[in-house]
Amino acid sequence: MFKSIRKRDGRETAFDETKITEAIFKAAKAVGGEDRQTAMELTLEVLKMLKKRYNGHIFGVEEVQDMVEKVLIETGHARTAKAYILYRNRRTRLRDARSDLMDAVEEILEEPNRENANISNSPSAKMLQIASAASKKYYLTRLIPEEMSQAHARGDLHIHDLDFYGKTLTCIQIPLGRLLKEGFNTGHGYIRPPKRPTSATALAAIILQSSQNDMHGGQSFAFFDRDVAPFVEDADDHETYQAMEALIYNLNSMHSRAGAQVPFSSLNLGTETSEAARRVTKNLLLAYEAGLGRGENPIFPNIIFRIREGINLNPGDPNYDLLQLAIRVSSKRLNPTFSFMDSSFNDEFGDEVGYMGCRTRVIANRKGPAVTDGRGNLSFTTINLPRIAIKAERNLDQFYRLLDETLDLTCRQLYHRFVVQAKLKVRDMPFVMGQGLYLGSQGLKPADSIEEVIKHGTLSPGFIGLAEALVALTGEHHGQSEESQALGLQIVEYLRRKVDEAGEKYDLNFTLLATPAESVSGRFAKLDRKEFGIIPGVTDKAYYTNSFHIPVGFPVGIFDKISLEGLYHKYCNAGHISYVEMASPPLHNPEAVEAIIKHMRASDMGYAAINFPVDYCTSCSVTGVINEDHCPRCESPEIRRVRRITGYLSTVDRFNDAKVAELNDRTIHSGFTARD
Repeated sequence: MFKSIRKRDGRETAFDETKITEAIFKAAKAVGGEDRQTAMELTLEVLKMLKKRYNGHIFGVEEVQDMVEKVLIETGHARTAKAYILYRNRRTRLRDARSDLMDAVEEILEEPNRENANISNSPSAKMLQIASAASKKYYLTRLIPEEMSQAHARGDLHIHDLDFYGKTLTCIQIPLGRLLKEGFNTGHGYIRPPKRPTSATALAAIILQSSQNDMHGGQSFAFFDRDVAPFVEDADDHETYQAMEALIYNLNSMHSRAGAQVPFSSLNLGTETSEAARRVTKNLLLAYEAGLGRGENPIFPNIIFRIREGINLNPGDPNYDLLQLAIRVSSKRLNPTFSFMDSSFNDEFGDEVGYMGCRTRVIANRKGPAVTDGRGNLSFTTINLPRIAIKAERNLDQFYRLLDETLDLTCRQLYHRFVVQAKLKVRDMPFVMGQGLYLGSQGLKPADSIEEVIKHGTLSPGFIGLAEALVALTGEHHGQSEESQALGLQIVEYLRRKVDEAGEKYDLNFTLLATPAESVSGRFAKLDRKEFGIIPGVTDKAYYTNSFHIPVGFPVGIFDKISLEGLYHKYCNAGHISYVEMASPPLHNPEAVEAIIKHMRASDMGYAAINFPVDYCTSCSVTGVINEDHCPRCESPEIRRVRRITGYLSTVDRFNDAKVAELNDRTIHSGFTARD
């Protein structure tokens, strides 16, 4: 009857009526039908209507599908029509995904995306990003249930590291001490235990790199001082310093992920008081203070200095001198950051709690021992608080109803991901699982499932934009009024209570995360601005404020900011961090820095940092705050600008546009000057 049909790309191809029959039959089968004869009869009706409407003129695929829907409905096959429409919509989504993918590939080849400030611009990095784009499209259209994938696409929530959805886990606190004591295998042979400091730190770098290749998030040593101490007992400060210097060099140059990035590495230390452990801490800090070969500020590792009263907080404490050194180094290099072991929520675990630079915290465990080593976050998904607040139209009851719906969907999505991850085998993560890094994985064989192992990990709903949500609900954020602060605490406490209930429901470690928002801060704001327009104080910037933070451009004193944000840390048991911003490195005011740190501790913070500009001329090596576009000494435009982005350090040229906008809006928090 018909010879040709026009495809969606404009090409003409031979018309095949059996494809209509097959599509109708598949739709019928989806609702329990088994009668192919009826499908053939309905096809004839479609052909009759096509002939009547187009009378010899060529038509397209979409016109045929419209006609199929019309015939099914008019002949009383409503359920089959609904199944056909759903099938058609899914096919459209798949085609759109393929088209979007090609657009993404073209864009990456021209300019790599900057979702992750630790990704380089190398050819391998571009290939990694192309694979990432393809993987995201696959998971959104083929694996993740539609209500969840659509919620992600709309911006109700954001599934982090979507490209690795079913292939690996987020992060881990690596049991370094055991690996160094027993040795390990990276795939090409056994590496025996080291004997000297330099060998120990070289292997530590290899362990971080190997683990990063198995995962998509951070790699951390929870007890670096304790675990390396046995290898420096017979070494002097010179040998120990050389070992720590080599570790820092390696972690800023040793690439993982097919050469696309250096490992996201964190080292926790500071509370071990043995002479050997103190030597490890002292020399690591001194090597970090010295910087890289020409004095550049190291990006990694993120050093996290543990603080506890009676250990290092006050004069007379055995490690008080190390705290003073940590303050000096942090005042020059932005690291170390500081964690507080005697905060109300950490103290019960002794000095067992470890953090990562992205703020991740893993400790309580409903499925086993409450330890940090050998555990990590499995995945996290962020809720768009401002969007919920905008839709609530200042009705708090409606806000909480929408929040319940979104949080319930988020928890179901995280559980879905857990089920997918649980199907992985040890051989899918050959170093992390094969070498027994994860708690409970020792002794497993390559074909064994990892389900019984990853039950020790955490699943974390996160949130972003509390400040903008409060403005949408009340007209003011929590830095502007006590009422908004009270509501902000109420909202985050409510989130924590609901997340705890999800832990009971699924019998897994659900925890609440103060999201380390890098790409999502701009993505959510862009989507909401498009849907709701420009709302002053809410969607009028290129980004949303990170987690529970006071907006970066709001003028607030250092101690007031700490007091306001400190109240939120206890609710965010999956991780949290707060910062204060200074105009320049506080090198000559260690007393003030110590006062800030002690106020952070008194405000019940778990993890915190001090921010300031660190600029470096790559031509003449001058270091300082360089406000001009060129070096004041040699006039070179090659200025390397290091800033903190979500907990880790990065150079500004790797920030995405939203984070550049946020950086430009950051105000200096008043309280003291860098030189008093």
